[in-house]
Amino acid sequence: MVRVKRGYVARRRRKKLLKRAKGFRGSLGTLFRLAKQAVIRAGKHARRARRVRKRDMRSLWIVRISAAAKEHGTSYSRFMNGLKKAGVGLDRKSLAEIAASDPSAFARLVDLAKPKHA
Repeated sequence: MVRVKRGYVARRRRKKLLKRAKGFRGSLGTLFRLAKQAVIRAGKHARRARRVRKRDMRSLWIVRISAAAKEHGTSYSRFMNGLKKAGVGLDRKSLAEIAASDPSAFARLVDLAKPKHA
């Protein structure tokens, strides 16, 4: 029988996977079988981390808003409730940015959120 030379498809597939495993410790970056397992595991961790990052950022914004609200003599929950009742539709990311970069604008928002006694 004539010897069959293999094509380039398998080599390309392996090279692509090893490129993704570049920089991994020890054999995980060089041996195909171990690299394949490591890349799958890394992908799982990366996916979970993308979800967790969203939670972390939201809690960071809440901490920043809370700290700024306390400087103006109100709590986070009262401030957010007051904004909701006042019809201010800013999200927590925007509020945290305003609290950090423009304290005077945040003070006006706190005044908006304070209950009006008739």
